[in-house]
Amino acid sequence: MLTFIKLGGSLITDKREPSSFHRQIIYQVAQEIAQVRRTQPEWRWLIGHGSGSFGHFVAKKYGTIDGVVTAEQWQGFAEVSVMARRLNHLVIETLSEFRLPIFSVQPSASTLCENGQIIHMQTVPIVTALKHRLIPVVYGDVAVDARLGGTIISTEKIFAYLAKELKPQRIFLLGEVAGIYDRTGKIIEKITPDNFDAIAPELGGSDGTDVTGGMADKVAKMLALIQELPDLEVRIFSGKVVGQIEATLLAYKTPGTLISRK
Repeated sequence: MLTFIKLGGSLITDKREPSSFHRQIIYQVAQEIAQVRRTQPEWRWLIGHGSGSFGHFVAKKYGTIDGVVTAEQWQGFAEVSVMARRLNHLVIETLSEFRLPIFSVQPSASTLCENGQIIHMQTVPIVTALKHRLIPVVYGDVAVDARLGGTIISTEKIFAYLAKELKPQRIFLLGEVAGIYDRTGKIIEKITPDNFDAIAPELGGSDGTDVTGGMADKVAKMLALIQELPDLEVRIFSGKVVGQIEATLLAYKTPGTLISRK
C-alpha cells in the first residue's frame, strides 16, 4: 500500500500572513502517521506540502508562475526557491522529531517543465527511498521551464507526475476545511468525471494568497489523474481534527470528499 499525503499550505501556514508556520499541525500529523506505521510497517508513504505563506507571497510579487525572463524575475525565482526550501526545512525538522525516516527531495533541483507542465523529474532517489522504507517529502517549488524560463510547480502537479510511475492506491489532500462544499455549505461527498461539470461552478478559489490555483483547479488535476489510474482514490479532508488522519489511513473513517472514477 502506497499513500501520498499532501499537507496543504493553508493547513501548515496562515496564507494571509507571510512566513507563518503551524508547527503543532505537523506534530499532530507526524504522531498519527507514526502510530499507523507501527501497526502497518509494510505500508509506504510519500508526503508533500504546499509553500503556503512562505512561497506564494514572493511568487505573486514577481509573477513567477507565468514565466521568468528578466533579471528581476530571475531574482524572484531564486527568492521563491529559498522561501520554499525554508518551509520544507521546518516541516522535515518537525516530522523527524517522531523518528519518521524522512528523506527530503528538492523538486527545483530535479524537475524540468515546458509551458508550466512537468516533462521530466528525476525519480530514482524517490524510488530508492521508498524501497528502503524511507518517507520522501516533496513540496511546491520553482522549476526551470524550457519555454517560460522558469515557473512554479504545485504539489498536485508533482503528485500527478509521480503517481504515473509509482502508482499509489490513495492520495490524501489535507487542508483546513472539512472537505469540498457546495453553495449551501454542505460537503460534497463524492466527485467523479460524470458529475464534475455540474459541480465545478460550486467550487471556489483559495483563501489567502495562492498562485497555483484554487479548489476547482486541484479537483480538475486529480480527476485527470484518475482517468489514467482508474483504481486510484483521492480524498480531500481536514488535517486539523485530532485522530482523523490515523482513522482515515486505517479506513475507520471516510471524511470529507472522495474523488474517484465511479
